[in-house]
This record gives sequence, structure tokens and C-alpha cells, in this order.
Amino acid sequence: MTNARKARQATAEKAANLRAQQAKAERNRRFALAAGAFVIVLAVVGGGTAIVMTARGDQAELDATSLTGLKEYKDLSQNHVTTPVTYEQTPPVGGDHNPVWLNCGVYDAPVQNENAVHALEHGAVWIAYQEDLPEAQVETLKKTVGSQTYIVLSPYKDLKSPISVQAWGLQMTVDDASDPRINKFIKEYKQGEQTPEPGAACTGGVGTPEG
Repeated sequence: MTNARKARQATAEKAANLRAQQAKAERNRRFALAAGAFVIVLAVVGGGTAIVMTARGDQAELDATSLTGLKEYKDLSQNHVTTPVTYEQTPPVGGDHNPVWLNCGVYDAPVQNENAVHALEHGAVWIAYQEDLPEAQVETLKKTVGSQTYIVLSPYKDLKSPISVQAWGLQMTVDDASDPRINKFIKEYKQGEQTPEPGAACTGGVGTPEG
């Protein structure tokens, strides 16, 4: 074999070895990418499964919760008045009220009864709490409200129970902000069948809630 031929053969072998190494590296890279993608999919699916299981657990707890202590009041008047109203319930659950409704949301100071009752007429749920309720309890109530609409949260002067929850014609008192009856009450009665004017506005009235 001539030297020139030997040189060409050596060059060809080097090129073949290089191609083989590059192909192996490419296979390893693709395998690594595929393995990484598989891990991500498992994480996403696993996380999604956990979220679904948590949601199902929360729903099961909600379904099993009984609204013990719920009080119902019927035949409530709905007149619009511009004068103060003396209500039979504290906080009020319905009756004559101001022509302008209270904007729904979270308040850090007591709100006007007559405006809040108008919000109840529109289907809002009003969560009132004692002015000296511990801050941790207040924060729990705020988390319960979250970004939901048609909910009013506010402190209430001289409230006898730690927390009182109202919808039109309905009232329930609880001692702790984590009581599951609060979420159950919201689910059942926010824009519920008892609402005199379902779908009416809960914004564009009076009051400036937080955020």
C-alpha cells in the first residue's frame, strides 16, 4: 500500500470515528432531554393530581358541613329610605335600606347598616366581626373572601359574637374564622335563591373597600 493511500485511509478512519462520536453524543443529548421532559411531565401530572385531590377533599368537607345555628327571617320590607333605620337583628339581615348600596369588598372600619342591607338585597354575603377580633382571625377571613365578588367583610361595633355572617333574611354566628360553616354559607347563599334582586350591582355604590 502506498503512503498516499495509507494517509487517505487514516483520514477516513478518523472522520468515521469522529462521526461515530458525534452521533453518540447526539443520542446521549436526546436521551437526556427526553428524560428531563419525562420528569417534568411526572411533576406536572403529580402536582395536578395533588391539586385535584385537595380540591376534592375541600369539596367533600364542604358537602359534609351542616349550617348549624342558622336563623331565618321572612317578610322583610324592601323600602328605600334616606333616614336611619332601627333593625331587629344585629347586624341587620334585611328590611328598609338606603337607596344606594354598599360596594362589596373588604373594609377595615365599620360600614353603614342601611347601605350594607341594600348590598344584601343584591345577593351579597356580609361577614361582620368584632372590632377586637385577633389579627390572625381577620387575616383568615380575608383569605376566605379572596378575590370573590358579592361579599362584604367589615368590623362591627359592639358585635356580641366574634363573627356573624349575613345574607338577605339569613344569619349565622361563629366563634372562629376557620369554621367551615362560613364557606358553606357563602356557597349556599351568595346570590342564592333568597336574593330579592339577584344579579344587581355590587359595585358603583358607596364605600371604598381595600385594594
